[in-house]
Amino acid sequence: MTFDPSRPPVIFGEALFDCFPDGAEVLGGAPFNVAWHLSAFAADPLFISRVGRDALGDRIADAMAAHGMATRGLQRDPAHATGTVQVTLADGEPCYDIVPGRAYDCIDADALPDDLPAQGLLYHGTLALRAPASVDALGALRRRMRPAVFLDVNLRDPWWGADQVHGLLAAARWVKLNADELAILAPPPDRPESGRPEGSPEAQENAQDPVLQQARALLRQHGLELVFATLGAAGALAVRADGSCLRVAPAERVDVVDAVGAGDGFASVLILGLLQDWPLQQTLERAQAFASAMVGQRGATVSDAAFYHRFARAWGLR
Repeated sequence: MTFDPSRPPVIFGEALFDCFPDGAEVLGGAPFNVAWHLSAFAADPLFISRVGRDALGDRIADAMAAHGMATRGLQRDPAHATGTVQVTLADGEPCYDIVPGRAYDCIDADALPDDLPAQGLLYHGTLALRAPASVDALGALRRRMRPAVFLDVNLRDPWWGADQVHGLLAAARWVKLNADELAILAPPPDRPESGRPEGSPEAQENAQDPVLQQARALLRQHGLELVFATLGAAGALAVRADGSCLRVAPAERVDVVDAVGAGDGFASVLILGLLQDWPLQQTLERAQAFASAMVGQRGATVSDAAFYHRFARAWGLR
């Protein structure tokens, strides 16, 4: 998988509205959130999704245009409504009721843009692949782009299957997931990794840190270059192909409004680091700082350009 970081990233998947108990409707969907952040950081993403020919779809298209995002990858569906998710919060943590049969389930392979960047980065998650049409569209993207794939795992019951997700992992180069998802997809902590002597330093480290063992096992199982695992209040870790691990922790005090979209903010800066060729530790620290700022916002996207400018200035972005 040759990777040309000079090519604009392609972001594929759901665009929807997160609907909160107080009646607020906030633009969302993990791929949309990632594309939104990358656009704010001038990474010029091409976002590919499908929304209804309805008022919510108009709001998404208008918001993208106002934010400076390309809209040529946004398909309009006359038969299926724009996606919605009912969000409830318990102690600041979100729970999701994802409405089925929405427009992003029907992304049309025949309506993909003509100007797909060859050998660029392709980001996608797992939720938008719950229906055959969007699976076919992703397959067409891969054939036309020959991309390096960044997979953002989002296991939302009942909208995923183990065989499908492991197939997506096998086709990826970089993977981001949280500790709960890692525990589901990787061998359990009490299963020794094959070929690792029990007395080796790595085996001893694994025994003390089950999450690290699982990340290493997932990486080796699928031949990945990097596995990123988010650990909530404990921060995050990254495991390289050689098994080495880097970690980052949040600041001692983080003001939390809600955690919706924090992982998407983290993923967007990981992608930015890959495009900018930042050192991995620096990428992790910047991703953690941005995610920590995102939990102080309501919802998963921010319209205030100044919110992004302070990070862009600190990171030396144009």
